[in-house]
Formats: sequence, C-alpha cells, structure tokens
Amino acid sequence: MRAVTEAEPGPNSRTGRNGVRPDLVEEISSWLGQSADEVDRNVPAAERRRIRTAVTALNNRAQAGDADAFYAQQFLLARIYQLHTVIPDGATAEGSIALHEVTRLLEQATIAAQDADIEPGLIESSPDEPRPYLSWIKRTAKEHPVYKHPYYKDFIRNHATAEDLRSYMIQESVVDGRFDDLLAMMQVGTNGAAKMEIANNFWDEMGNGDKHQVHTHLFNNIFKVFDVQADEFEESLTANALLSGNLAVMLCRYRQFYAEAVGFMGMLEWLVPDRFVHVLHAWDRLGLPPSGVIYHKLHVTIDSQHAAGWFHNVVLPAAKSPHMRHGIARGTLWRLNSSARYLDERMPSAAS
Repeated sequence: MRAVTEAEPGPNSRTGRNGVRPDLVEEISSWLGQSADEVDRNVPAAERRRIRTAVTALNNRAQAGDADAFYAQQFLLARIYQLHTVIPDGATAEGSIALHEVTRLLEQATIAAQDADIEPGLIESSPDEPRPYLSWIKRTAKEHPVYKHPYYKDFIRNHATAEDLRSYMIQESVVDGRFDDLLAMMQVGTNGAAKMEIANNFWDEMGNGDKHQVHTHLFNNIFKVFDVQADEFEESLTANALLSGNLAVMLCRYRQFYAEAVGFMGMLEWLVPDRFVHVLHAWDRLGLPPSGVIYHKLHVTIDSQHAAGWFHNVVLPAAKSPHMRHGIARGTLWRLNSSARYLDERMPSAAS
C-alpha cells in the first residue's frame, strides 16, 4: 500500500472532468471492494492515523476554498455512500472501522461547511408556534436568491441547448435518480401522520404499483434520449452536484438528522414544480422526444401536492418541538444554500 502523507495532488493524482482527485482518494477507494474485516486487518493503527491526518488536510484545504480539494472530498464521500445505497455483487467495506473514521471526518467537515453558510441568528429568529413557523420557512425560501433562480427561469427556459439539458440531467441524477430510496431511508422510526405522508409520497414514486410508472424508471428514460452511458456519471458530476447528493443521503440515512431531512426534502419538493415548468418549456422548444420528459410532467403536479402534504403532515406536527424546529430550519437552509451554489456555477457566466 503506497503511503499518502498529505492531501496535495501528487504526480499520480487522477484528474476528472471536474477536478483533481488526490492519490488519497484512490487509496481509500481501493478499500471499498474488500470486506470490512480485510480492510481493518490491512490498515493497522499507524496507517489509520496517517489516513486520518491526510483526510483532515484535505478537509482543511476544502474549507479554505480549494476547488480541487472540495471536489475530492465530495467525490470520496459519494463513493463511500454507495456502500449504503447500492446492492453489491461481492464483498464491501461496509462496517469497517477504518472506513468509518474516514467517513465521519468527511461528514463532519461537510456539516461544518453547511452551517458556516447560514446567516448567524437566522434559525434562532424563527417563530415558536407551528403555523407561524411554517410561514417563516416559506417566506425565508421566497426571499432566498435560489428562489426562481435565473438558471431555470431564463437560461434553461430560453437558451439551453440539448447538450446543456443533457449535462443538467446527469447532475440531477444524484437526487432525482434515487428519490424513492431516500424516502425509504428517511421514514424509518417515524409514526402517525408523518409516516403516512412519507409512505404516500413513496408509493407515488413507486408508480402506485405499476413498475412501468416507477419514477426513477421514468427519470432514467431521459438518459436513453441523450444516450448517456453508465460510466459517464461519476466523471461528469460537479463538486456541488455531488454535495447535493451527499447531503440527501446523509440526512435521510442518520436518525439524528431526521429533522434536517424534513426541511431538506420538503424544500426540495416545494421548489420542483416551478423549476420543472421551465425544463418542459425548453424540452418543447428543442423538439426533444416526449418520452424523455414524462418524469418532469408528472412532478409539476405531484410535487405541488407532495409539498402541501409534507408541510401539513410532517412539518407542522414536528414543529411543536424546539429541537425539531431547529433541525427543520437547518435542513431547509442547507438545501437553499447548496442549491444556490450549484445553480450559480451552472450559469453560463460562471463558466466563461
């Protein structure tokens, strides 16, 4: 095992389309196809300390604004999360102590970065009563720069080419391509109206029992239109797209982040209908095959209903608790802020 002592890109660093992946990323990635016991046998305490130091250095560089370090950080976390979201065809490192240490360092740095972007005192300014609190959530979203972002209402609607839409759909796959699994993870431990709302949402995602109408299946039809190959996804995703997917998995997977997941997923659903109207307009403008946009047509209507049900049956009951109010607001702001960064970088002016 070749030693990596710091997070700086070395002569053997891998360069993807969207950033440099230090050798550290490839070294840790090599663990993922081994059993947890094998990894922990082959990575003794001294090696684990070295790896932790290198991951911490990577995180520090990402925090300082190093774009390649941020990309490597989120790329590695996304690869690790596949252990928990993809059925393997062989041994995996899921459960490894060494890998858990790396995962926690990446997660802690990601969490700290999201919290640092929240305006001081904003969450604390939210009302204590559920209905005023919900109004505050919606008002905060409407006043955020991401609301009716020009990427959708101008660029996608009026200017995007077929290649622009192809690239956009690949980035969106990190959430839309597995939304059903996110809901399934999120609902564990819930009860009452919240559990029923998440279940109803999930059943809609399952095509109400018709396998041909399962929403992830419909979403994947888009890639047939654009002839996107499986090996394109990993290399095409930007750091901020990877972050969006990683936040969704993190919040839905861990019970301690249930409140944050309520805010994050609810805001995701609430913003979708307005955004997808512009995608549909672009699709028609470009004369693309109707079969590729069934998913978006469905979600213009369904997600309006889902958002209303989510606010009434999930947010309002939870908002009686100060702990839940804080977490829901935090997750909402994580979604708004991360979505803004993602869309800002997709604007043509950002690429010029």
